[in-house]
Amino acid sequence: MLPESSPFSPDQRKSLDSLLAGFDALQRGWLSGFLAAQSSTVTTAAAPAAAGKLTVLYGTESGNTEELADRAVKEAKKKGFKAVMKNMSDISPADLAKVDHLLVIVSTWGDGEAPETAVSFHKAFMSEDVKLAGVKFSVCGLGDTSYEKFCEIGKQFDARLEALGATRVAPRADCDVDFEDAYTEWFAAALKAITPATVAVVPAAYEYTSPASTEFGKKNPFPSEVIENLLLNGEGSAKETIHIELSLTGSGLQYEPGDALAVQPTNCPSMLKDIINAAQLTGTEEIEVKGVGKKLLADALREDFDITALSKAVLKKLAEATSSAMLIALLEEEAKDQLREYIDGREIIDAIIDFAPNGLSAVALCGIFRKLPIRLYSIASSPLAHPDEVHLTVAAVRYETHGRTRKGVCSTYLSDIAKTGENVSVFVQPNKNFRLPADDNTPIIMVGPGTGVAPFRSFVEHRAAIGATGKSWLFFGDQRYTYDFLYQLEWQDFLKNKQLTKLDLAFSRDQPEKVYVQDKMVEQGAEIYAWLEQGAHFYVCGDASRMAADVHEALISIVINHGAKSREQAEEYVENLKKAKRYQRDVY
Repeated sequence: MLPESSPFSPDQRKSLDSLLAGFDALQRGWLSGFLAAQSSTVTTAAAPAAAGKLTVLYGTESGNTEELADRAVKEAKKKGFKAVMKNMSDISPADLAKVDHLLVIVSTWGDGEAPETAVSFHKAFMSEDVKLAGVKFSVCGLGDTSYEKFCEIGKQFDARLEALGATRVAPRADCDVDFEDAYTEWFAAALKAITPATVAVVPAAYEYTSPASTEFGKKNPFPSEVIENLLLNGEGSAKETIHIELSLTGSGLQYEPGDALAVQPTNCPSMLKDIINAAQLTGTEEIEVKGVGKKLLADALREDFDITALSKAVLKKLAEATSSAMLIALLEEEAKDQLREYIDGREIIDAIIDFAPNGLSAVALCGIFRKLPIRLYSIASSPLAHPDEVHLTVAAVRYETHGRTRKGVCSTYLSDIAKTGENVSVFVQPNKNFRLPADDNTPIIMVGPGTGVAPFRSFVEHRAAIGATGKSWLFFGDQRYTYDFLYQLEWQDFLKNKQLTKLDLAFSRDQPEKVYVQDKMVEQGAEIYAWLEQGAHFYVCGDASRMAADVHEALISIVINHGAKSREQAEEYVENLKKAKRYQRDVY
């Protein structure tokens, strides 16, 4: 087994060959790991001094930047850095003056908003005068090119750090939803820039993994079987909300109440057909898909590419492929208002029809697309109440604009395609910033209209399963009581069994005047404030564009009116709830 060139005598080789021949794969793997670990110990002992201190600062909404920060710290430690990661919610701008090396990883939420955990820090950092001379930094921004203000928060941090005297050691990276390659390139460049040439890499400890083991996660989603797919709305509703139950048997995937489930959809067959026809292709053309290999065009369009979301980035690529004078003019800086108006309500199919009347080659067509992104949904079940299952509450998105019927890619995939018995590719996305209190006796107030009720079903199920004694209060709202009272029988059972203390409902279309959850909050303001004074945790889930802001404003008004505080004092009170992690939001 051992070659003659190995550094052993003939007698040693004979003895070793005899031993190795009797080992199975597991024993050989263990021995290999043991010897590698012994070698690493020797190398580590002889390694030069540490490279210095490194702080990896992150701001997150869905958990991606936290995951990347954790990876960055582990890799930096291998370079000899004394590396730590800091959430923007746990640090002040003044603390940055004490940092030697700083890597910032921050996402942009929606169209230019700071992520939930970074709102307060971002506001303070953009206004406070902090001297950061001597700090060496680099910034990685995560965003979505379908939004006009792509990676806006990352850009703001990058410019502000420079303005405060810090030294940029590596260019900022602006990452789209498929961020892995861009992040890896950025981190390698940033770490190389701050690593002294005299510092050697510390070898990682060897870990043996059995070839037979399979770990499911982001890089290897689990093919989950659909157990149940039910329409929750009654006949006559203007809504289409579905309840989906998925099997996790054999996956090894685990989750906690508050976590999200990532779903990898496929594109709608009718949209796929329209795109192929607009490009004047057949779908049988063969193309190369990065990281996958050769595939038929139709298969790649269905499984690998985002063929719907129109953005300036997509139009720039289309302009390069077509040389359309109309499109080139639309992309000029002075035409930005017209560009914004054109993109609004349109999809990629519209742009191909408008600016590529002679069609596109298969390679050119695929060149304008980005990777099909995963979608995150708040988990609507407790693992204690539903072992080896995970449940989702999903609103199917369908509408018409510019003479075409539009569909939400993932919501209608789950509604129309993911029927009982079908498989859906999923993995768990932890959300450490949306958690039940550690003390089961702590009161909780939950505000979740529409599908925002999903995580609160998980919360109440979980507390019921463990016999928690803390009070719980749910504010739920939708359009009509008769058609849209999601999980009505379950909430009534929880109330009957005293596993839910209070339930307030707001059905906006059941009376002449619109009534929303924030209106019900104001009506119950005195008791809400009393619960907060008793230590209650306050949770909000749902629409970020209007509902979450209205609920936030209602909360401040409640503190003003029932806490005898000024506006400034009330805002400070609410901000302190956030800092104590007693006010948590999961908004989208």
